[in-house]
Amino acid sequence: MTWKQAFTSSIGKKIVMALTGIFLISFLVVHVGLNACIWAGDNGEMFNKGAHFMGTTVLVRIMEIGLFIIFFIHIIQGFILTLQNQQKRNIGYNVQLGNKGSKWYSRSMGLLGTLLLLFLIIHIYHFWTPSRLGGMWNVKPLGEAVYNKGAVEIHDLYGEMFNVFQGQPIIVALYVIGCISLLYHLLHGFQSAFRTLGLGNKKWLGLVYTSGYAFAVIVSLGFAMMPISVYFGWITHTA
Repeated sequence: MTWKQAFTSSIGKKIVMALTGIFLISFLVVHVGLNACIWAGDNGEMFNKGAHFMGTTVLVRIMEIGLFIIFFIHIIQGFILTLQNQQKRNIGYNVQLGNKGSKWYSRSMGLLGTLLLLFLIIHIYHFWTPSRLGGMWNVKPLGEAVYNKGAVEIHDLYGEMFNVFQGQPIIVALYVIGCISLLYHLLHGFQSAFRTLGLGNKKWLGLVYTSGYAFAVIVSLGFAMMPISVYFGWITHTA
């Protein structure tokens, strides 16, 4: 298969979606793992240290560029496949099978993807932009805190979470809606990606579905618990 066929043929587009999707799944593992550090009970020290490492390590920053490119490819290919599937349905079946044919979220990947894109833009605006591009003036840095061997001044992204979520029910609700969209997107996307790459036989199908459901629930719940925990005061921040 040529590069052109990978982005133009039907099977090529599905393979590209599967590969980019699996890469993004690995990104979610790292991201939710870092977020879990907010429950360490150390006033955000572990979380801020991890965020500082991700933001200052050259290799990670290079991978970050690749991540944005893969996000872009996955989004564009997803919209193209959604439009093509809708066109096929318009000339398709006389009998609507509904959930007997496929789950509603499998038929709504375009809508779920759009909600996730809006959520991603909001999330980048709240955290990535001020941290990477500057402007996090409203967050007090931790000051001279010892990390590794030297004393460095780092952004208090843990404190930024409280600025964004504390006393902001609308923002918290938007994040929870984004996490619910992620849940249903992963319920279909996880198993679909691995089935596209050949793990759709009886030997592996049960494992793929079980792993997919568990992954979707754990990751989505992990992300949702961050704004919820801040809003309800389940975690605290001392400046």
